[in-house]
Amino acid sequence: MIRELCKDVIFLAQKSRPATPEDLPVAADLLDTLKHHKDGCVGMAANMIGVSKRIIAIDNDGSYLVMFNPEILGKSGPYETEEGCLSLTGVRPVRRWKTIKVRWQNEKFQTRIKTFTGWTAEIIQHEVDHCEGIII
Repeated sequence: MIRELCKDVIFLAQKSRPATPEDLPVAADLLDTLKHHKDGCVGMAANMIGVSKRIIAIDNDGSYLVMFNPEILGKSGPYETEEGCLSLTGVRPVRRWKTIKVRWQNEKFQTRIKTFTGWTAEIIQHEVDHCEGIII
């Protein structure tokens, strides 16, 4: 189901709680909402649809990837850029990393670890910031 976007900065600034298998319907709604906004959005976190859980969905080079409880384990190659967000107005400067190592759980709650680079790494960092309550 496509959900309404949350623009409440106080809610978005709260750290999200860990996701559990009971949150699979939230992930489905998050993915539906991301696909609905595909022309102007490449990633979303659950708090952007009003659910304070550690779930993100991203466009991973043309296919979609949902991550439960994502954590950035390592990062290298810092750079400065600007990012926008559907939940916030305008663009803001931010420091990102060219390469990141991420641990997350898939939809079966099996742990996965992978290194991401470039644009996909930037998207994941933005959404993990949402999970941490960091507003760029």
